[in-house]
Amino acid sequence: MGDWFPKQTLGSLPERAAERWGAREALYFKGQRWSFAELSAGIDRLAHGLIGLGVRPGERVALWMVNRPEFIEAMFAVMKIGAVLVPINTRLRTEDAAYILGQSDSAALLIAERSGPVDYLGMVKELAPSLRGGAASEERFKHLRLVVAAGDPRPETLHWMDAVAAGLGVHESALRSRSAAVDPDATAFFMYTSGTTGFPKGAMHGHAIVRNLVDRAFRMAITPADTIMMYLPLFHLFGFSDGALMSMVTGARQVLTETFDPDESLALVEQERATILHGFDTHFKELMEAHARCPRDVSSVRTGILATGMSSSVPIARKARTVLGRFLSGYGMSEFGVGAALSALDSTEEQCTEASGFPAPGYEIRVVDPESGRDQPPGVPGEILVRSYMTMQGYYGRPAETAQALDRDGWLHSGDMGLMRADGHLRFIGRYKDMLKIGGENVDPMEVEAFLMSLAGINLAAVVSFPDARLSEVGVAFVRREPGHALTDVEVLAQCKGRIASFKIPRHVIFVDDFPMTSSGKIQKVKLREEALRRLARA
Repeated sequence: MGDWFPKQTLGSLPERAAERWGAREALYFKGQRWSFAELSAGIDRLAHGLIGLGVRPGERVALWMVNRPEFIEAMFAVMKIGAVLVPINTRLRTEDAAYILGQSDSAALLIAERSGPVDYLGMVKELAPSLRGGAASEERFKHLRLVVAAGDPRPETLHWMDAVAAGLGVHESALRSRSAAVDPDATAFFMYTSGTTGFPKGAMHGHAIVRNLVDRAFRMAITPADTIMMYLPLFHLFGFSDGALMSMVTGARQVLTETFDPDESLALVEQERATILHGFDTHFKELMEAHARCPRDVSSVRTGILATGMSSSVPIARKARTVLGRFLSGYGMSEFGVGAALSALDSTEEQCTEASGFPAPGYEIRVVDPESGRDQPPGVPGEILVRSYMTMQGYYGRPAETAQALDRDGWLHSGDMGLMRADGHLRFIGRYKDMLKIGGENVDPMEVEAFLMSLAGINLAAVVSFPDARLSEVGVAFVRREPGHALTDVEVLAQCKGRIASFKIPRHVIFVDDFPMTSSGKIQKVKLREEALRRLARA
């Protein structure tokens, strides 16, 4: 499948873009502007530096950084020299990041020293004792190469310019050789996603995402005349693909912000005449609320992806098309890419707001009965299965979980509930799994439960979802105390802060003496959700 498409490597995209659109503006960030030629030159300088620092083909290089030009330089430089990029969510904290660094076997870590009040470099110093795997892991961590993008470097780190300087003795032919040797079918990057095991899993991807981008750009008619407003985090596949990568593929300009702030984003839409906006329903809800408080000229916006289909997102999608632009709906996952299904510019408003898109070229989508595996007729819900040229290569170091997700025929079992409509569009309804989706972030309750049960005074914990007007849902932790402990909800939440990502921290803690159990000894989470609704609705 997909043999007709000329294979390209991700690391070659900036050089190709510079050849086609060299002097055109590629990036705007905090008042500064870069052309495609300037970005490509910066990427090559860092690539030389990484070679000079000894980063070898196939080695994993972690990138823990908020949106900034250095992120773009790093992501392309790492992949250009044949190393494997491992983006880390910047909302993660010490234990989360330590797990990913250890599990991915990362040989280098590129970071920004801090972002606002968050001291990333300080957290890195706390990671070694947290790395799972014992003394060997801690010893390996001592040799983890650190490159800092901003701020004053500390003695044990390399500043960004030091890394660049390390490449001054590396001949241009060495970079050309490394770049030419990259196999388009080899692993290019990991995308860590939470799963049923309780810990994040690294979905491995090759360079086939280039075709995914070209097809989606064609569907959305993205050209060098477009400007992409990118507030989505580049460490997520959505921002990674539809921001930095899409710009290099299409010649569209990118307006980048460190994080999402609706007022800042609207001001930049007006100032830079952005034409493309992407996001989840939570982003668009906040954008429209900010626009109502302080109206801006958003007439330049023509389209973007607003993933919808769930009942709660349909009203937001309808209003967004009225207030901001003619947005398309889509469906995707870290395991098989953004835009596995996507509506079109000439799709009806109903298709763009109540469905999740039509299967993209090269993607096969089925909806099956999860018990029998038989295909469901149109309109009947079931589990969404996807097969495509961009299906992940597997979960790094997790053969059992890979086998559970990918069957022998290449179908990825998403764990999502959906239906195929009579018009051929997919509609995503929700999740069969107990996964929580908090403000666009996937949160595995088993991972949070495991952390909670590591805290003093907690005997058993179970996390379920609770509806939230702003974030769609939040977590509620049911906790059974250890005998003799008088732990309070405030103490539980205080122990979470700074150790796990803020979006993983439960909003509420409910103490119980026992849990409702099945005959096989499993906690009945359906009953816990009902209990949470009963208790918190009256609170």
